[in-house]
Amino acid sequence: MDVTNLLVVGVDISSAAYSAEKAGYEVYAVDHYGDQDLRAVCNECLSIIEQKKGHSCGFFANDYNPEILLHLAKNIVEKHEVDGIVIGSGLEDNTNVLRELHDLTPIIGNPPATIEKVRDKHTFFKELERLNVPCPTSKVAVGLEAAKRIAKDIGYPIVCKPIVGFGGTAIRKAKDQKELEDAFKNISKNNKTILIQKYIRGKPTSVSLLSTNNAVTSLTVNEQLLGLEETGQTEPFGYCGNIVPLSESKSVIDKCKEVSEKVVRHFNLIGSNGVDITLSDGVPYVVELNPRFQGTLECVERVTQLNLMRCHVQSCVEGKLPKLMKESDEFWIRLILFSPERSVTPDFSVFKEVRDVPLEGAVIEKGEPLCSVILMASSRKTIMRKSFNFTKRILNMI
Repeated sequence: MDVTNLLVVGVDISSAAYSAEKAGYEVYAVDHYGDQDLRAVCNECLSIIEQKKGHSCGFFANDYNPEILLHLAKNIVEKHEVDGIVIGSGLEDNTNVLRELHDLTPIIGNPPATIEKVRDKHTFFKELERLNVPCPTSKVAVGLEAAKRIAKDIGYPIVCKPIVGFGGTAIRKAKDQKELEDAFKNISKNNKTILIQKYIRGKPTSVSLLSTNNAVTSLTVNEQLLGLEETGQTEPFGYCGNIVPLSESKSVIDKCKEVSEKVVRHFNLIGSNGVDITLSDGVPYVVELNPRFQGTLECVERVTQLNLMRCHVQSCVEGKLPKLMKESDEFWIRLILFSPERSVTPDFSVFKEVRDVPLEGAVIEKGEPLCSVILMASSRKTIMRKSFNFTKRILNMI
């Protein structure tokens, strides 16, 4: 298979498109926001939101629809020659859409059947238990009464999660039945089925991996940033970004890599994948598997000095994994900022550190993503201070 033209589809795909352009591919994109830096690297970009000066970019929860992404992808494929589709976030729980995309042009990466298997919460955690992989006790509940019984069996505190979702939205911790009832009311507006997990106190972590049908390698172990009020994030478990690499001992890093590689190998994943972990007292508890590109992409590229899109295509199409260089001693952060109030977007293009750049003059609603920043420093402590100082500069502009 000769790959020269790629269509990248998903919600958070700017980094993937930029990586593809740097690798020399002709890039087309279908996403939700249609930010300016994404459009700059694509031959054509179609988006759910049409950003206009003086007009609202809307609310993601109300406007996002995977079926619209599929429709836009069909428009691209009808007009352009596309060799393969690469999946970003926002589609992993929509198997029907993935199948139709795969029928349009082959997905370069995990096929829809594989994605469906690893995203089936009941099957996934049963498999982890069978493999003796550390994971929180997890059960699917249909309805509030079932949720109460399961929570009592598991034992409080628990975490309640939507059965379909990403980015940490609507996840709630509950320490008793009253908080469970409140969490269920919040989560189950559109679906009465939720996932209940035993709450494990620890550090949110992820592992970025590449794999072929025959081999798997861990690229980096990363710290996840969740629920940071400094970024304007209002969701307690909402994804705010990541730090690469994770600042931990080699033995802990090796444990995270070992368990993640075991999981990826068991489910026969290929290409770029991510395993989410809660690191508790040195034990990596697997909490989720993302069978697609992750938000860590640009930071992982900076640390490993690899082009991940090229590596992804080679691993899927040619069955080749890259030779890993010694990791950089630098720490890279991607921080997602959310609008603290209804705001008119200033000119963010003056900052080389800013990604996911909205149109100048567009209106961003309170709590909606504003932009991302990518920064580097020599230590975790320094990168956090540097990023929060930069965040203040950005937020003071709006």
